This record gives sequence, structure tokens and C-alpha cells, in this order.
Amino acid sequence: MKDRLIRFTRGVPPTESFDPDQLVECTKSVLAQYSDVVLQYGPSRGFTPLRQQLAQQNNVDLPRVILGQGSLQLQDMSARVMLKPGDLVYAENPSYDRALTVFKRAGGQITGFPLEQDGLNVDAVEASLKRGDRPIIFYIIPDFQNPSGTVLSFEKRQRIANLAREYEFWIIEDSPYRNLRYRGQDVPSIFDLAPDRVFKMSSFSKLICPGLRVGYVIAPEGMADPIARWAEDSYINSSYLNQAIVYDYQQRGWLEPHIQCLKDLYRQRLDGMLKALDRHMASAATWSRVEGGFFVGLTLKANVNADDLLKRAEGANLQLTDGRNFFTAAGGDQFVRLPFCALTPDEIEEGVARLAQVVSTF
Repeated sequence: MKDRLIRFTRGVPPTESFDPDQLVECTKSVLAQYSDVVLQYGPSRGFTPLRQQLAQQNNVDLPRVILGQGSLQLQDMSARVMLKPGDLVYAENPSYDRALTVFKRAGGQITGFPLEQDGLNVDAVEASLKRGDRPIIFYIIPDFQNPSGTVLSFEKRQRIANLAREYEFWIIEDSPYRNLRYRGQDVPSIFDLAPDRVFKMSSFSKLICPGLRVGYVIAPEGMADPIARWAEDSYINSSYLNQAIVYDYQQRGWLEPHIQCLKDLYRQRLDGMLKALDRHMASAATWSRVEGGFFVGLTLKANVNADDLLKRAEGANLQLTDGRNFFTAAGGDQFVRLPFCALTPDEIEEGVARLAQVVSTF
């Protein structure tokens, strides 16, 4: 273990969380039942039975549900449909680095708002709106936020929903971790509070496996059609075969028991992470007492330079992600995202101990 490279980089599921035998069975089943559909071109909104499942689960009309190759692709299409160069985008600060890249590529100008223990600072958001800012999109990860692990409180969700209606901006609610709560109580989604202003986005990458690349968006009335047209002009349709596998997996009743297995597996790893942080980093950093998801975000107390931190970590056989990438503007030198789901408790303990030793050199 002492000589092994430990990667605190990507938030990926461990391979032991996959069940290939189940997926083989689902694949055989959908090819037997739907081969004329899943092996052919189709409408851009995606495989209808899976869309029907999602529409029923979310109590929405079927046309609002669009499937894609993971939710990030759908974020990209939504941004390109809604934004023109120079349009304002609000986001949490820090936020998911790839989503920030998507909005920048679409021409958006991003303003970030700091996170608190119960999610983003809504007072700062409201003050900015009252000063005259008019965002087109507010991108939010309210449940076990990437990269911090925080959860947006119910009160703040209500305020954001009300502000969206008052100031007429759209919310992209990115919720891939919502089903992965390991303790504590669920909080209603922003979509539940303002379905008329929210693009609800999620995927099955963290729940079944990333390789299927099946994500979805539930778009507000009137916004689904332009996204579907953009998708058709971009790639005709995403993979019906993979979407049908997800449909069959859910239809068999396998998803909920599998999620419970994931919770049991990941809860131990989160507990290991929090204990290791308490043991090794208590005087060196602050972090949230995360209750689910894939990440714990640290803010180091030392005055560090990110380039030096990454280099010294490599010298300790430890890989970190550059914390600056998660910030909407300058900043992030003192931020470290620690993914825990793909690592064993022993790897987590060793990795945090190495990180503490690295930080002590500053």
C-alpha cells in the first residue's frame, strides 16, 4: 500500500458495483423484444418505453422527457439552445468543472456564488438580481454537490424557486447523486417546487454503470422541442439499445435493490473518509459532514499554490485534481476534491494520511 499510487481524481463507481450478468440478461431480452427498434434509427427524444417510465416517475407529460448520451450532453444541448454569446449564467462556486466548460463554450458569462454549509449563499444571489443582473440559466447541483458534497437546504431551494419565477430565469438542476443518500433525510428537489422553471437532469451512470451512457432531461413546457430538434440535427438519435437495457433493468425491479447495495457499499467508504479526515486533517482543513454522493470537498487552511500542491502530491504517489478548475473565476488553490466511492477504506486512509503529510510541508 505504501508504494501504490492513490488517485483522488475522478468520481467514478468501482468496478465491483457493476453486475455484468444482469446486463447480459437485459441485453438479450431487449434484442428479443425490440430489435427492430433498438437496432434502427429513431426519433431524437429516445426509446419510448424508458421515457414513459421516467414520465410516470416524475409525473410529467411524455414529450418533456428527452434521453441522451449521459446528462452532460443534454446540458450542452440545452445551453446551446438557450444561450447566445455574452448571456449571463449563474452557478455555485465551486461547481462541476465540465458543466462550467459547457456554458463557456456556448458563450455564457458565468457568475459564481459561494457555498455555505447548507448550500449556496442565496442572499448574495438575491442581491445580485436586485442590482439588475438577468441570468438566463442558473446551474445548480443541490444534492451532494460536485465538488463540495454539500446539500442545498429546503429553505434555500424554496427561495431559489421563487426567485426563478420572479426574475424569469431557467434552473438546470443536475441531480446524478440524489438517490445516493447514505444517512439523513431527503429534501424535495427544486423541480418539485418549480417544475415550470426547472430542467431536471440526471443519468444512470452512477446508479447502473457509466458505460451505458444513458442520461435524461425533463424540460419545461415549450423547451423540449428545440432541444429535440438540436439533438436530431446533431446525431439523429442517441443509443436506443442502451436505453432499452436501462428500461428492462428497471422493469425487472432490479434498480432499487441495486441502489440499496450501492448505499451499503458507499456508506462504509464515506465513513472511512470522514474518520480519516478527522484523524489526519482536523487542524489543516475544513469540510462538510457529507451524507451522500461521491465527494468530500476540503478547504485547506495553509496558503498553498495549486501547482506546488499537485507536484508535491505526485511526489507522495498521490494524484489530485486541480482545485482551480471548479471555480468560476480566480481561486481554488486551497480547494481539494476527494472522491471516495471507487477507493477501499484502506486506500482512503492511506491517501488522506499522505495528503496531510503533503499539506504539512507548506
